[in-house]
This record gives sequence, structure tokens and C-alpha cells, in this order.
Amino acid sequence: MSIATSGLHHVTAIAGDPQRNADFYLRTLGLRLVKTTVNFDDPGTYHLYYGDEAGRPGSLMTFFPWKGAPSGRHGTGQATTTALSVPEASIGWWKQHLAAQGVEVGQVHNRDGEDALTFQDPDGLGLALVAHPQGDPRAPWDDGIVPAEHGIRGLHSVTLSVTDETATAAMFDGLGLSFAAQDGNRFRFTAGEGGPGAFVDVLVTPDVPQGLVAAGAVHHVAWRAPDEATQATWREELLGSGVDVTSILDRQYFRSIYFREPGGTLLEIATDEPGFTADEPLLELGRALKLPPWLEPKRDEIDRMLPKLNLPAENNPGATA
Repeated sequence: MSIATSGLHHVTAIAGDPQRNADFYLRTLGLRLVKTTVNFDDPGTYHLYYGDEAGRPGSLMTFFPWKGAPSGRHGTGQATTTALSVPEASIGWWKQHLAAQGVEVGQVHNRDGEDALTFQDPDGLGLALVAHPQGDPRAPWDDGIVPAEHGIRGLHSVTLSVTDETATAAMFDGLGLSFAAQDGNRFRFTAGEGGPGAFVDVLVTPDVPQGLVAAGAVHHVAWRAPDEATQATWREELLGSGVDVTSILDRQYFRSIYFREPGGTLLEIATDEPGFTADEPLLELGRALKLPPWLEPKRDEIDRMLPKLNLPAENNPGATA
């Protein structure tokens, strides 16, 4: 194909209780809630977006939180670990910080020169904090609860679990991802110039059962497209190669197409624009419930269905009450 992604756009997962989810990602991990909206296909539940100050592509983790949702199962056919990028000197700080917050953490391990710390969020979602030896030039959310010098810089990588890597690797080639390294049954691919935010690892686990997407599991992984024209061309190329792709969908803050890679993981290509300041000022991001125009007539009904969220003051610096 003629088009190549520059890296990850976001990762979307399923969660349980929305307040517990917000407390963990805002207060424990120190991210910013950059958009409070709803699942456009099921407006009775939130769609919460966490990221850096402006919710830039590559910094985003998003969640559909259903209180009381059954637990998922990690396995093949899904993304099983989402890794976030932190400074190399901060891994020790994070190990102590997470332990102090009651989070069970593993030992720091090193793979291909990168130190990594693995743990789970309150719903069991597999997470890792990874320090790239060449650093990460992206700026953290510097008004958050976590000190900026230790702050998360954005997504580092995702790990997809598959029974066989061959067909998945072939599709990645069509997305502009390049094979970078192999470590046993783990294959690393990179987008663009590589580095944090541009990695995907494919873990071959033929004896592991199929995963189940529910609370604590990734719903889909999104890759970046710079604009709608590029996305439309990419869609036509995917269709031409026999991939079953959705129509282009309006997600208000980006446009999306969805398809599955051969191993089973749902993938998305999302545009960089228009971004999260399209409908509220930078300092007030995430503060108010935002709905697309077609759901505005049902605002009162939707608002009654959604539980209220308590956000830390740091989420909206300078915003008046």
C-alpha cells in the first residue's frame, strides 16, 4: 500500500465503575481527562478519554465504563498489554508510587534495552510503564497530580497476542509498519521513525485460549492518519486488498474506520484532526459532558442515566466553578 501510519493514535478498553476508572487514570497515573462524552452507539455509558494536556494523538487511552460489567479474559485475538512511556530515571519512582497506591507491581525487567514495569488497572487491564533508552521528547501533562519529571509521555506500544504471526505481519506491512526485532516468540514492528508511540509487539501464543473482550480488556487499537483524505485513500486500498472495512465514521474529535487484523484484534485508523478543543477550551477539557449534535435532543435523558464524576481540581487549571 502507498500509505504508512506514523504511530499509535489511541487504545480503547472496557472498564467497570466509571469513578474508579477516573480515580486510577487521573490520580494514580496522573493523566488528564480530556473529553467526557458517551459511547455514540450506546449513549447510556460514558466514553472517557485520558491523555496529555490537549489529548494529542499518541497520548490517549480511552474507556467505555459499564458499572457491573463482567470481567474479560486475556488471550489470543486481542491486545493484551498497553505500555505507556516514562522517563528512564523514573521507573524506580513509579514502582514506589504504585505500591503506595496499593497497586501490585512486578519486578522491573529489561528487554531490548528498555526497562519495563508491569501491573494492572483496577479492572485487570494489562499495563506497563516503559523507559526507552533514547528518551521520549513528548511533554507530559504538567499540571497533573504526578510530578512532571516523572509524568507519562504517552503511549509506548501495544502487545497483540496471536496464534500465528504470519498473516498479522503481512497486514502490518500494508499499514506501513516495519519488522524491527524478534525475541523468542515476540516480534516487534515499528511505524515511521520508530520510538515510543510507534511500536507494536506481536506475541505468538498458540496454546493460549481465545480472549474475551469485556471489563479489563482492550476493545480496539487505533493508528494515526494525518487527515481525512489520507484516511479515505487508505480505506479504498484496504478494501481493494480484501479487508472488510467500515464506512468512515464521525467521532467528533477524529474520523474513524475499523477492521480486524488476521489474528483477531480490532484495529482503527483515526485522523489527527480536528482534536479535542473542537468544542471546549483547552483549560476546560473533560469538565462538561459533550454530546454529538444527533444526541443533543436527548441530553436530559442521557444526563440522568450517567453517574456523576468527581474530578480532581488539577484536571482543569484556571477554570472557574
